[in-house]
Formats: sequence, structure tokens, C-alpha cells
Amino acid sequence: MNLPFTREQFFAVFRDYNEAVWPLQLLIVVLAFAALVLAVVGGRSAARAACAILAALWAWAGVVYHLGFFLTVNPAAALFGAMFLCAAALFAWEGVVHARLQFDAAGDWRTFAAFVLAGYALVVYPLLAPMLGRDMAEAASFGLPCPVTIFTLGMLGLARRPFPRSVFVVPVLWALIGVQAAWLFGAYEDLGLAVAALAALWFALPARWERTAA
Repeated sequence: MNLPFTREQFFAVFRDYNEAVWPLQLLIVVLAFAALVLAVVGGRSAARAACAILAALWAWAGVVYHLGFFLTVNPAAALFGAMFLCAAALFAWEGVVHARLQFDAAGDWRTFAAFVLAGYALVVYPLLAPMLGRDMAEAASFGLPCPVTIFTLGMLGLARRPFPRSVFVVPVLWALIGVQAAWLFGAYEDLGLAVAALAALWFALPARWERTAA
């Protein structure tokens, strides 16, 4: 595959982003943990607040990373930024305005998988960069597209039926795009995107299909 940027440029964008926005990464992580807590607490107001945070995360990744940094090496980042803003709008519309996205930590296997994905995105994912031989400054810190996608799909594992399946579309699509970095650039932490995409297909199954599969 011919790309308009090199491996070195790809990771240099991470470095430039991390240096430019520090220490806002810490605030973004705190907001994500807050969204997870709100999802566990449950209730309409808590769900609205959690969805507002998800919308903000997708808007941040779309505008700040894709349009502000990745666009300097990849013209396709303009399309990616638009995708992320569409996802942000969907979370705001479905979850905040109309409160159609509610959460429920039911204590089942879906809940367990949801917490594993969220924990991987928030804690494990950024720590894998130095383990894979890259400088910590070149890690995809939380707030960048791939960890945000994994975290979001984990959050959607806590969604209570009925829920709008439209909110799955962009995260799953980005998971399929982003996972290519695993074999193109050796960013093997992005293999978590493939797992998250498969989990999302399970999360989105109608309840009757889950019962049949079980």
C-alpha cells in the first residue's frame, strides 16, 4: 500500500501532538474515567453527561488531531476529521439531546468485555509504545483516535437496549481503518481495534440473536 507519509512521519505526528497539548492528556483521561463512572451509576442525567463526554472526545480527536496534526502528512485526514465530527454529532444528538443512549452495568459478559476494552484503552494502550521499542513521546496517548475508539466501543458494551445502532458505525469503521497501523507501522497496540470491532458486533446484536447464539 502506497501511503503519502512514512513510518517516521506517522510517529512524529504523535510526538508533535503530545508535546503541543501536554498536559491536557491528563484531563482527557479524567473525563473518560468520569464517563465510565457515569455509565455505571446509570440514570438519564448520568447517561446524558457520559454521552456529552463521548461527543467531546470524538470532536477533540477529529479537530485537534486529524485536522490540526495528521492533515500535515495525510490529505485523507480531512475526511477522517469529518467522520469523527459526525460521530461526535451522533453522540450529542442521540445521547444528549434525545437521551436514547442509556447505560447499565448489568454484571454479565457484555459488561466484563466492556470494562476490559475501556481499561485497555485508558491504561494499557499508551504504555505499550515503549514496550514495542518506541519513545513514550511517540505513544498514542488517550485522546487520539485509536484509544478513543476502543474506549467508546467499550462504553457501548454498557448500552442498555433499545439503543441507536447508528452510534456504532463510525467507531467500527475507524477500528477497521486504524488497525492497519499494526502491520504497516508495527503499532501492535492497535490490534486492540480488531478485538473492539468484533466485540462491537456482539454488543450491537439484537437481544433475540444473543439468546439464540447462547
